[in-house]
Amino acid sequence: MDSQTALELVKTGATLLFLDVPQHTLVAIDTQMFFVGPAFKGIKMIPPGTHFVYYSSSTRDGKEFSPIIGFFIDVSPSEVIVRKWDQQEERLVKVSEEEEGRYSQAVKNMEFDQHLGPYNHSDYEDWKRLSNFVTKSIIERHEPIGGEISVDCENDMFRNTPKTSMEEALDKQLKIGNSATSVGTNQRKGCYYTSIPRVVKRKGITAQELTSLNHDKTQLLETLLAKDYGGSEELLLGELQFAFIAFLMGQSLEAFLQWKSLVSLLFGCTEAPFHTRTRLFTKFIKVIYYQLKYGLQKDRKDDTGPPLLDDSWLSTDSFLHYLCKDFFSLVLDGSVVDGDILKWTRKFKELLENSLGWEFQQNSAVDGLYFDENDEFAPVVEMLDDEAHAV
Repeated sequence: MDSQTALELVKTGATLLFLDVPQHTLVAIDTQMFFVGPAFKGIKMIPPGTHFVYYSSSTRDGKEFSPIIGFFIDVSPSEVIVRKWDQQEERLVKVSEEEEGRYSQAVKNMEFDQHLGPYNHSDYEDWKRLSNFVTKSIIERHEPIGGEISVDCENDMFRNTPKTSMEEALDKQLKIGNSATSVGTNQRKGCYYTSIPRVVKRKGITAQELTSLNHDKTQLLETLLAKDYGGSEELLLGELQFAFIAFLMGQSLEAFLQWKSLVSLLFGCTEAPFHTRTRLFTKFIKVIYYQLKYGLQKDRKDDTGPPLLDDSWLSTDSFLHYLCKDFFSLVLDGSVVDGDILKWTRKFKELLENSLGWEFQQNSAVDGLYFDENDEFAPVVEMLDDEAHAV
C-alpha cells in the first residue's frame, strides 16, 4: 500500500485507542489478532461498519490466557473509541467524556499514530462474509447489558442445563488454558437471543400431526419469522451470524447453543427450501458455508493464542452431521430444486467432506447409531395418549 493511500485510510478509518494494556495481552478485531508489545496503543484504519473486538489477558510469560471478553461495535468514518485498562479487573473500561474527547482529538492530530497497529484490509473480505447481515440494529437487539460477551460470565447459566456429550466436551475445551486471573465479577445477563423451541407442542391436534410438525420445521420457522422477526429473513440471518461470531471469536458457549438452535431449525425444514423460503435458504447455505470455511481452515496466520474452531467437536456423531445428511439427501435427490440452492448445497457438502472427511451416504455405518440420550435430534416418538399431545 502506498503512503498516500495509507494516510487516507488513517484519516477516514475508525480507530481503537487502548491505553495501558499490559504486554502479551491478546487484542483482536474481526479475523485479526495482535499481541501487545511495549509500544502498542490500539488499532487504526478500521473500515466503517460493524466489527467484533475481543481480548484476553495473559500471564506474564504470555503462555496462559484468561477467558476472552468481546463486544460488537458499529463505527462511523474517522470515529475514535477509547478504552483504558483496569489493572484490578483485568479488562478494558470506558473513560469519561472529557477524556474521550481529548484523546480522540489527539488521535486525529496523529499523536498516537506510531503506536497504532494497522487494520489489515486484505483480510476484510473474510470478515464481511462472516458479518454481512450483522447491522447496528442486530447488535442492539442481541448484545447483553454492558455489551461484554464472555464465557466466564456464563457458568451459572448452564450449570444445570442438560448437555449432549459433544457440548460437555466443548464446554471443557473453551476453558482449557484459561488459568490466568478471571474477568471481574461484574453482574450481567446473557445475550438477548430469540427463543427457539426444541420440540413443537400444540393443543388440539392428533399425535400423527404433532409428529409431522416436529419432522418438518417449516411451520415453526414461519411462526418465528412472523412473531419474533417481524417477517424479516435478514434479522434471522443476522442473529445466526451474531451468535457464530460470539461463539467462534468470543468463545461463548451460550452463543454456540443459539447457533446450534438456529441451524437445527433451518436444516429441519423440508418444505420451505423448495417453496416459500427459497431465497432465505440460499442465503442460509451461503452463510453457514463461509462460517465453517473460515472456522475450519488449517492454515490461519494467527495460530497462537486461544483456539478458534477445533474440528474435534464436529465428529460424525454430532448434530450437524445428522442434520446435513438428511438435508443433502433432500436437496440433491429432489426433482425440483432451485439452482442457487443446489449449487451452494454442493459446495457446502464438498467443504465438509474435504475438511472433516465426512461421508453422507444414507446407508453409511453412522446411520442412526450415535444418538446421545439427551440428543434432541434423535427420532421423534409419537405420543399416543390424548393428554400427552395436549401439553
